[in-house]
Amino acid sequence: MGSVSSTRVLKMPITREAVDQIIASDKVVIFSKTTCPYCKMAKEVFDKLKQSYTAIELDKRDDADEIQDILGEITGARTVPRVFLNKEFIGGGTDVKKLYESGELAKKL
Repeated sequence: MGSVSSTRVLKMPITREAVDQIIASDKVVIFSKTTCPYCKMAKEVFDKLKQSYTAIELDKRDDADEIQDILGEITGARTVPRVFLNKEFIGGGTDVKKLYESGELAKKL
């Protein structure tokens, strides 16, 4: 008699603490999807300001729904983009563009 061994990969659910760590990992963190025009708008603003950022591309992740649920708890909505500056939620694509156009975003940086 032999023994049968199999390897199972357990998917660890993402936690609020893990999302908080992602948000704290960079000055600017954008939760995004690669096909979203509002996400592209937000990233272009930071590109124009020559401000580096971390983009978490949710459409490339298996845990996107869980992350969006947590972002919904944190920000009040699960839509993307969800943009954080110095760990503070500053809005979505349109919000970021308005902050940029008013000069307020540059002041916050």
